[in-house]
Amino acid sequence: MGSVSIKDVSTALAQSWSLASSSKWTVSNPALGQCGVTALVAQDLLGGEIVKTWVVKPEVRLWHYYNLIDNKPIDFTISQFDEPINYDNLPSNREEAFQDTNARQYDYLSSTVRRYLENS
Repeated sequence: MGSVSIKDVSTALAQSWSLASSSKWTVSNPALGQCGVTALVAQDLLGGEIVKTWVVKPEVRLWHYYNLIDNKPIDFTISQFDEPINYDNLPSNREEAFQDTNARQYDYLSSTVRRYLENS
């Protein structure tokens, strides 16, 4: 597969998200519920760190996971939100991000993204 760019990974992720990678996925909001699994797969491909921030909505307060690559926040799943969020870049790790997903969803997204990148 060789070296891949952030743009390549972003496209591959967007083409790969489905109900198989998050039970919250919808046609109208494909990034919904994908943050943990996406941060894991992105780190596999691009390196960097997994970080988190609180997202507070009227009905819920939740952790949102994303990547820090070359000291810049890269949020592949930002499109799931209706409003901008504040990035606190709080340290996280694979174990925490994995609490937002499961092995089946991770394996699906990882293999689907890699297949997309290999065929692009």
